[in-house]
Formats: sequence, C-alpha cells, structure tokens
Amino acid sequence: MTSLTEAEAANELMRLARQIAKHDRLYHAEDAPEITDQEYDALVRRNAELEAAFPHLIREDSPSRKVGHRVAASPLSKVTHEVRMMSLDNAFSDDELRDFFARVRRYLNLDDSEPVGFTVEDKIDGLSCSLRYENGALVRAATRGDGQVGEDVTANVAHIPDIPQQLPANAKTPVPDVFEVRGEVYMERAAFAQLNRKAEEDGTKPFANPRNAAAGSLRQKDASVTADRPLRFWAHGWGAASEVPATTQEEMVRILDQWGLPVSPLFARFEDEDALIGHYETIAKARDGLAYEIDGVVYKVDRLDWQARMGFVAKAPRWAIARKFPAERAETTLEAIDIQVGRTGKLTPVGRLAPVLVGGVTVTNVTLHNRDEIERLGVRPGDRVVIQRAGDVIPQVVENLTREQTGEPFAFPDHCPECDSEAVAEEGEVDVRCTGGLICPAQRVQRLEHFVSRKALDIDGFGSRTIAQFFALGWLESPADIFRLKQRRSDILALEGWQDKSVDNLLAAVEARREPDAARLLFGLGIRHVGEVTARDLLKHVHTLPALREIAEKARAGDKEAASELTAIDGIGPSVVEALGDFFHEPHNVAVWEDILSEVSPPRYEVETLDSPVAGKTVVFTGKLETMSRDEAKAQAERLGAKASGSVSAKTDLLVAGPGAGSKLKKARDLGIEVIDEAGWAQIVAAAG
Repeated sequence: MTSLTEAEAANELMRLARQIAKHDRLYHAEDAPEITDQEYDALVRRNAELEAAFPHLIREDSPSRKVGHRVAASPLSKVTHEVRMMSLDNAFSDDELRDFFARVRRYLNLDDSEPVGFTVEDKIDGLSCSLRYENGALVRAATRGDGQVGEDVTANVAHIPDIPQQLPANAKTPVPDVFEVRGEVYMERAAFAQLNRKAEEDGTKPFANPRNAAAGSLRQKDASVTADRPLRFWAHGWGAASEVPATTQEEMVRILDQWGLPVSPLFARFEDEDALIGHYETIAKARDGLAYEIDGVVYKVDRLDWQARMGFVAKAPRWAIARKFPAERAETTLEAIDIQVGRTGKLTPVGRLAPVLVGGVTVTNVTLHNRDEIERLGVRPGDRVVIQRAGDVIPQVVENLTREQTGEPFAFPDHCPECDSEAVAEEGEVDVRCTGGLICPAQRVQRLEHFVSRKALDIDGFGSRTIAQFFALGWLESPADIFRLKQRRSDILALEGWQDKSVDNLLAAVEARREPDAARLLFGLGIRHVGEVTARDLLKHVHTLPALREIAEKARAGDKEAASELTAIDGIGPSVVEALGDFFHEPHNVAVWEDILSEVSPPRYEVETLDSPVAGKTVVFTGKLETMSRDEAKAQAERLGAKASGSVSAKTDLLVAGPGAGSKLKKARDLGIEVIDEAGWAQIVAAAG
C-alpha cells in the first residue's frame, strides 16, 4: 500500500467506485450479478484499504458511503424508508475481529474490566426486507434498494409462510403501535435445486444461486409468481418503531421470536472474545450442513444504549460487523507478465494466467504489484502459482510452486514500453516510473482522461474512446487543447458517429467549464501527491491558483516561512510541498499550467460552513473525556462543521479540556485560546441540535 502514490490511489479509487457501483446495480437492482460474493468482497476490501491509507481521498461516490443500489425502473412502486436500511462493514480474520472489539471499547471509553456483550448469528445469503406493522397488522413490506428507497413487495410477502400478517395481540411482550421488522428473504438449497430442475424441464434460464432466486422471486409484479416460489424469511433487527420494548439486542431478538417471527437458530450472546471467535468456528463448521446458504457471521454490540451512542458511519453501524468466510485459492500457470503504464508513469506488472475457476469465476489476470513483489515471489512465465481472490481488485499470487527450479529471473524493464524513456525508481520508493512525462502516450492519454473526469473538471461527453481518438488525431496534446476544440467543430463533425447535436453538446459542455472550481482544476492536473481532498485543503488556505504557485515556488527556493505556512495546513505534509515545488520547477509543467490558465478563469475558492457556533473553527480535545471517547467527540465536532485537530497552534479556536489536561492546555492559555470543559462542549452540541 505504501508503494502507491496519492495520484495512483485516487485513480484506483475512481475505478473501484465505478466497478462496485456496476456490480451493486447488477446485484441489488437487476438480480443478475456477474461476480461472486467473494470477488465483490475483494473489491470492497481493496476500496476500504485504500481509504484507510488515504483518508483524504475518500470520494463523494465512495462505495463506503452507499448501501445497495438505487432502485431501477420497475413495475413495483417505490417506498422511502423512514429509517435508512444500512449495510455492514466486514472483517476477514480473527485479528480484524479483535480490532473491532477493541474499537468498540475505545469508542465507548471503557476500560478492560468493563464487560461488553456481543450477539452472534450466521449471515444468511438472502435479500434484505423490511416489514412494517401498525397495531400488529402488516401494512407494508419493502426491499432495501439503496437503503433510502426500496420497492413495495407487500402483496408478494403475503405468500411467504414465515411472515405473519398479524402479530399476536396477547403476546407476553405487547407489540408497539408501530414496529418495523427487518430481516432476510431467502430460499433453501433443496428448494433452489428443485426450482432449477423445473426451469431446465421448461426450457427457461436457471438461477445462478439461491440468493438470485430469492430476489427474482420476491421482486415480481405478479404476486402469484411469488406464491409458486418456496421463499423463507428470518428476522435479525428492526427499523422505525414507536417503542423498542427491550434494552439489549438479545432481548429484542427473543421478543421477535415470541411474536412468531423466525430468527437464526444459531443466534447466541457472549462476552468473552475467545468464545465470540469460537462461535464463528462453530458456525463455519456447520455451514455445509445447513439447509440454507450463509456467507459469514454477524457480530453486534448487545446493549442498545451503547449502539445508540456509537451510531453510524456513512453506510454501516459502528456497533456491528460481518466476519466473512475466507476466499478460495486455486493453482494455475503464469503464462506471461505484461507491463502497464499508468497516468503517473508507474510501471505495473500484470500476470496473465491459464484460465482457472476460483469461487465460481474464471480468472485470467493477477496483480503482481511492482518489481519488488516479482523478486519476492521469484515468478517467471511458465511457473505454477497459487492464486487467491481476496483483498485486492484482481487476484493475487500467494505462492510460487516452482520457484526452486533453475532459470533466468524475470527482467523488469528499465525503459518504458510505451515511449522507450528511461524507467527508474526514486530513492526510497519501490515503484518504477517512466520519466517521459507528457511525451509518453500512455501518460498523456490517461492524464487527459483524468482532467475531464467527474471529480476533476467533469466535462460531459469525454469518454476514454473520445479522448484516445482526438489524441491520435493530434487534436489533444495538453488540457488546454480541450478548450480549443471549438475551432475543430467541422473536423469533429466529419468523424464517423458524430452529428450536429452530439458535437454541439460536447463543445457546450467544454464552454461550461470556462470558470471551473479551482480545486477541481488543481486536482485535474494530476500533480503527484495532490489528490481531490488535498487540492481542496490547499485552496481553502491560498484561495487562488496563482497564489498557490507563488507560495510553492518560494518554498522550493528555500523560503522556510512559505514551507511552514503550507505544512501548517492540516493534511499537508512535506511530500506535498516537495511535489508542488518540483512541478513548478519543470518548464514543461509551467507551460501546461500557463496554457490552461490562458483558457479558463477559476473564481476565488471559498468554502461555505454549516450554521453552528463552531462551524469553520478548529477545535482540539485534550485530557480525559468522561462522557464520551475522543473519537466520539471529534465526530461531533465534524458534524457541527468544525475541524477537529490533534495539536494546539495559533490557528486553534477552541480547546475542550478534560481532567488531566497538560501541555496543550498550557499552550492554549499562553496563546489566549478559548478553553471550555466537557460540559461546555455538551451545551454547544445540544444547542446546535
């Protein structure tokens, strides 16, 4: 991960967002997935790893912010969920599970002696469904959809025998006036096999797996079709409720069972971490003998008041996690090693495999990461290798079975395969990069694609094919050439596939970006280490692009005050300052910079802040917080539009000091910074609502 530059990470996160969005649509909206759950988990996991390593690059369309997929055009009516239906974060090892238990303790500010209970249950591979009961009667059922809007399947669930139309009026625990049960609609393995046998007899297309069969059966316009499908349901949680008649997850699940709603037969509660992990092993061993498909185990904090305190991140609760089952491995032959050149010039080796089936998917490519990884594995074309589909965008090699055989090692190229420029690794880095820059066709095309991408200038109509076509014709050499395309209207119109309307739409989209957002323009130029968030942080401080160039050039020339001013910006380190200085030191980069600014006029960059007493201010927390953890306090500050910093400086506006506050408190007083206690902070939070 450390071998990735910021620009490469941003580029990969962009590709991941697109890939995952596509597979979300296929899975949630069309019930027609093209990859297995393990491969999907690998994509999501890689996205999470990159976001953890580069938190300032998290995208607005990040998969970590989304649940499911928006509901596609459908004959079923739409339902807006009163309480959003969330997804779950994943763990893939005992260590990651223990990290989750530790995070819960840290967030709740609990010491090691405080017992923490967790519920554990198997994670069924089905379709999420919400059942709304009013005065005990089922009034609406809905699929999850994108978490906010699902599809109305009330008529369909009437044919699922596990789902009661009326909850018992004389239950030991009375049913609240409004209670929304949440769970999974699924199909058992035997029923799935029988359904597919019938499909073969009828000459229709069989379902790929039980989950697809359940989803396709539930999301039918004609409920009589659903009635012919053997669907099941079990409950694992709840959404909107006029009252929750329990104080723990375990108690509420038992109440659901009491009301006649099926729950997992493997549901249990433990406090001991070894017992929690042991129950995962118990479920894993029982997996093959279960009547239904499962793909992992779900852990939830038992106390509901603690769940409420911990709250949610963008798409998932902080108080729950799914421990997924491990990915599959397979043996195959590494037939070739190809070198791909990225937008930043990085030479990335990709292994071409003899096709092999892993987890139901045919795999033909494998990532080899970089030169050092090839040396570590000792791989050469012709070697037998073990591959694994987990934790990466494409599968990875985990073992070379023939590395002890004699033969010449793979010779990593020292010249770019695209432009024949020298390829070198900078001091302290493992990545080998082409030094050709904008003279390298691979880099120029990809940099132009990046420049018009959604997170950069967002110019509609410029797909990869169009960029490549215009580049090959010599019309696009640098970003500024995009804004000179209006002079080539007749030339574009003469190309196959272009009509007056499409050409005019493209040129209009270009002209609409004559006054672009300065941070987007800076990000679009692809300066090393200057990602989307870093670009915004820089522009929040200097406000204009000419001012950024001036301070960057001063810093490179040895002006310590300029360098300190830049590194004082939260999130900006020496590597960014160095990258900016190097960029403006290269004449061809300055030519590109001046050329683009001769075509566009980005307005002064300003950021609107939220309406709260601390919006736009920098807040520091110090000492022991007694009613919340430090993470919880920082999350509150960010929700109020403030910036939570870890150190006190002249830029600090407010210090929240708990018992034991030391040097930070003294420094704040010396600087005349406002200091309040935890109770004062609580008043600010309460006043802001």
